[in-house]
Amino acid sequence: MKRRIFVGSLAAAVGTTALVPARLRAQTPGPLPDPATPVPEPVIAPTPFGFDDVVTRAVELAQRDHERLTSSLTAPFDDLGYDAYRGIRFRRDADPWGPVPGWGLDLLPPGMLYEEPVRVNVIHNGVAQPVPFDPGVFNYDENAFPPDAPQMPPGDMGWSGFRLRTALNAPDVLDELAVFQGASYFRVLGRGSHYGISARGLALGTGSTAGEEFPVFREFWIETPNLDAGSVTIHALLDSPSVAGAFQFVITPGQNTRVRSRAALIPRRELTDVGIAPLTSMFWFGPGDDSGQDDYRPAVHDSDGVQMITGGGARLWRALSNPPSLQLSAFLDNDPQGFGLMQRARRFEDFQDAGAGYHLRPSAWISPHTNWGAGSVTLVEIPVQNEFHDNIVSFWKPADPLAVGTRTDFGYDLSFGSNPGDIGPFAKVRQTRSGVSINTQGARTFLVDFEDHLFRGRPAPEAVVRASAGRIEHPYALHVPEQGIVRLAFEFHPDGADLSDFSARLEGAEGALSETWMFRWVRD
Repeated sequence: MKRRIFVGSLAAAVGTTALVPARLRAQTPGPLPDPATPVPEPVIAPTPFGFDDVVTRAVELAQRDHERLTSSLTAPFDDLGYDAYRGIRFRRDADPWGPVPGWGLDLLPPGMLYEEPVRVNVIHNGVAQPVPFDPGVFNYDENAFPPDAPQMPPGDMGWSGFRLRTALNAPDVLDELAVFQGASYFRVLGRGSHYGISARGLALGTGSTAGEEFPVFREFWIETPNLDAGSVTIHALLDSPSVAGAFQFVITPGQNTRVRSRAALIPRRELTDVGIAPLTSMFWFGPGDDSGQDDYRPAVHDSDGVQMITGGGARLWRALSNPPSLQLSAFLDNDPQGFGLMQRARRFEDFQDAGAGYHLRPSAWISPHTNWGAGSVTLVEIPVQNEFHDNIVSFWKPADPLAVGTRTDFGYDLSFGSNPGDIGPFAKVRQTRSGVSINTQGARTFLVDFEDHLFRGRPAPEAVVRASAGRIEHPYALHVPEQGIVRLAFEFHPDGADLSDFSARLEGAEGALSETWMFRWVRD
């Protein structure tokens, strides 16, 4: 027994009369209560609704066969195009939280792509209250809807999700902070960011030949914001044919908004294809691949690489591409320290797109705060022909399957913003470039730019480059101080190979001085 516990137990075992002053013990006791007088039952405050309540629901759900919920949509929600759907606006005076300084909650309508009903509850002082669907909480674009749209009978349609607002960028403006809508998808912003990358509660079968299963958040419980902590807590019940689960997200806005996350999963079948903390993004083209797009912009992407810190502390950077065929990569690890899909291109000149603002798209970084054991950071790259489809997915895949009916928990911080994640002592990759070699037919030249702050006033580092297939020639590193970079360059000769995985880094006498850059080349 620990000493503090032992001392506390010993104090509790001493009779209470020994702690009462003698002058009080000597007084005459008052009259005993009349046995006929009823003694009132003690008032016991209800236990505040919380994560454990959602876990109980998930366990009960997992013991039943899965039932897909669908809405019977009525006009005007039953036949909405994209523009009409965007013409439905939540009225700020209908906020189910009521007036909360610096915070707002928008409920989102069903229709268009969103046909599965989502139940929403708000929690105030620990008590959960359902918010039934009401079409009267919306304003409707008069060009797309009849004048009586808000009065039309709603049916039992449910919501499609919700949006959080807060004073993210200015003290007197409720900016968008996060949106939870569609399957188990959600998007979060840091200060100054534009929407881009998405997170999900869970991925199942992503990139597999059997096809992907999309679990859904079927019910949410949203707590009134904690004004002292500057955060809001969301609980979610996840369901799919293969698994039920309980989630909690504590969102704290800032330059890099943090989402403190935990999940309890109860599978209906053995899960061998599960993805924990999945992130979804878009990469169409950039200077590092050879897609040859005829476009005025030099790059179009929401993320340009996967950053990783392994359980052993190694820093890795896997540059993204838009491959000619589906590509899956797995980076084996044990208890990873962190990983994420990052957008490192941060200048307007990197994209030249004033409308989309790709240089303002957030990065997303995952830091486990429980032991995840053995597994792999998995990357899925899907070929696309435009910028309108997400084609990049990354997640943690456990080495061991999740057993049927057994609860498995994961905890992690998920940060969104311009620069979340690692601030370690190694030079980071700034950009990847490639093109046809001007020296040798059939070869390609690769250029990898690293930050140069570690190399000022030092001898030139050594370029260490490897390829899983083909041949590497003429590797070198050149310091370009006026650009603030050290450029690592090499020439790659496929020699008949159809695929090759590269790795490269800068080294000095003391060992590695940079992240390890990685890239997969695939023959068209």
